[in-house]
Amino acid sequence: MAWRRSHYIAAAVVAAAVTGGVARVVWLASRPIVAAPIVVTSAYEEFTDSLRRRETVSDVLARAGIVGRDYAALLAAARGLNPRRMNAGQKFVFRRVKNQLVPDRVMVRTDHQRRVWLERQSEATWVQREEAIPWTSTTLRVEGEIRSSLYDALDQSVPADFLPASQRVALAWAIADVYDWEVDFTHDIRPGDRFAVVIERLESPEGEKRVGRVLAGRVEAAGHPYYAFAFEGDSARGRSFYDEHGRSLRRAFLRTPVAFRRISSRFGSRFHPILGRWRNHEGIDYSASAGTPVRATADGMVTKAGWDGGYGNLIELRHVNGIRTRYGHLSRIAAEVRVGARVRQEQTIGFVGTTGLSTGPHLHYEFLVNGRATNPQRRDAGTGEAVSKVYRARFDATRSSLLALLQPPAPVVSGALVRVD
Repeated sequence: MAWRRSHYIAAAVVAAAVTGGVARVVWLASRPIVAAPIVVTSAYEEFTDSLRRRETVSDVLARAGIVGRDYAALLAAARGLNPRRMNAGQKFVFRRVKNQLVPDRVMVRTDHQRRVWLERQSEATWVQREEAIPWTSTTLRVEGEIRSSLYDALDQSVPADFLPASQRVALAWAIADVYDWEVDFTHDIRPGDRFAVVIERLESPEGEKRVGRVLAGRVEAAGHPYYAFAFEGDSARGRSFYDEHGRSLRRAFLRTPVAFRRISSRFGSRFHPILGRWRNHEGIDYSASAGTPVRATADGMVTKAGWDGGYGNLIELRHVNGIRTRYGHLSRIAAEVRVGARVRQEQTIGFVGTTGLSTGPHLHYEFLVNGRATNPQRRDAGTGEAVSKVYRARFDATRSSLLALLQPPAPVVSGALVRVD
């Protein structure tokens, strides 16, 4: 059968296809074989270790593989670290190349404000660099009702995602420190009293949150409101707290001689647990762990420092206007406290113990006026120094702005935490 024109065209197409396929095979065979690229997602690994009780820095570094010359070189480079001042729990963050034994970088956060980086440049050669932690600040108002203690009220008012438990404790003590001359949170507070504070909350790039400065406060003690406004006028004085009238909260006497505030026996008559009879209790007992620092409640001179019968180890201080204070049952007395020595307000003068007629660790504190025992919880400790006329207008403006932040936007039943900046 004679070929038609269409047959020749089809044959040509097939021949071209075969020729092209052969050519493609030849080209592929001649091209060099290249493996798929290897993508390295992470050449390093990080791990964290902590200083354990009764360990030294060398123990932590040795577990990470930094020993011998490497350890000596790292320690020589670490000018920003003081190994002798590191406490149990201090964290070390290590980085090393995968499949390598010795880390090439160590990070230690020395405090809330600073990180120290140590980098290995070569064998037994380390260099240090320091970094300031860029905390961001948010202004918050925290308020609530005190039913049992200030900390419990804060624990209910402040969610964990706003402040962790340790920082809620820190906030409770920060508030107590602001009112150190005004309010004793173990004695003056009644169930149902309320508080409101304006604070700065700080947050790190990693999301860690902590308490910054207290800016203002309003605390009810037995139904009476006590205000506190942070203000910095005279640079020599620095930042201080003042009441709504512009008077300093600082007084001649502190309200409590110990920072750990839990009163076990108040002023007045009581049944003595050792003598087995009722007797007048001419002071206040503060229950606290043995070794808790005891501070002078005012500037004064030491008139007694040693053993005194049922008081055990006793310190007596003489102050102005015929006032004396006594601190009994101490475990020990600070080395610099001796008869004739002068002490300043808030100075540590001794430590809580259970010497003398005592059934457990506590501080017995007395306040005597012209030789007569007086209730230390009285409120006539003098009037705080007022803001000077030079800064009065600026204080009034600061107080007004902070007072507006203290005011709740609506009635609060149990507690609230509100962003106000």
